[in-house]
Amino acid sequence: MSIRLHHVPFSRSFRVLWMLEELGLEAEIIAHSIRKGTMRAPEVRAISPAARAPAIEIDGFTMIESGAILEYLAETHPEAALGVAVGAPERAKYLQLMHFAETQAGLIEHLNMQHVFLRDPALISPTVIKLNTKRLQVTMAALEGMLGDQEFLLPTGFGAADIMMGFNLYSAPYYVALSEYPKLEAYRARLETRPAYQAARAKDGAQEFYTQDFYPIPEGA
Repeated sequence: MSIRLHHVPFSRSFRVLWMLEELGLEAEIIAHSIRKGTMRAPEVRAISPAARAPAIEIDGFTMIESGAILEYLAETHPEAALGVAVGAPERAKYLQLMHFAETQAGLIEHLNMQHVFLRDPALISPTVIKLNTKRLQVTMAALEGMLGDQEFLLPTGFGAADIMMGFNLYSAPYYVALSEYPKLEAYRARLETRPAYQAARAKDGAQEFYTQDFYPIPEGA
C-alpha cells in the first residue's frame, strides 16, 4: 500500500498520522505550513480542493476530511478493531462520537482564528471569543459525561473515536483549563501513553502558531 499524507503540524491531520501509527502503516509525510500557505499550491489544491489538511493519497486515490479518513481506514483494516461494524450495538454511539469530535474541533478552530490567526487586532471580537470559549466548555463537560468512569469512550475499548477526540484534548487546553475536567485529564494522560500516539507526536512537527500556553477570555468581554 502506497500512502502519502499532506500534513500540517498541530492540525486535524494529526488524527490521521496517529491512526496510521495504530495500524502500523507506513506513509510519506508531506509537511505543509499554514503561515506560508503551502496548501494553496495548485498541485496540492488538485488533491485538497479547499486547501486544507489532512489530505491523503492511498494507492492512487485521494481523500480529505479527517473523520472520513479515519472511518475508511478503520473499515478497510477491521483486524485492528478500531471501528465499529454496521449493525453492531455500539455503532450509533461510535458515529455520534466521531461527529461530536468535529463539533468540538470546530469551536477550537474558531478560537484559533480569533486568538492566533487574525493579524489585525481590530478584527478580534472579545464577544465571539467569550461565546465560543463557553461553548467549548459545554462540549468538554458533555464529553466528560460521555466518558464517565470508562477507560476509553466506548466500553469495547480504544478506537477511532478516541483518536478523533484525543486531538481535541491536545488543543482545547489552550483555551479552557483541563484541570476543571479531571476525568478528561486522566483520559488524555492514558492516551498519551500509547506507543502509536508517541510515535505520531514525534512525526508531527513543530507547531507554528501558538505563542503562549493559555489564551484567556479578553477582559471586558
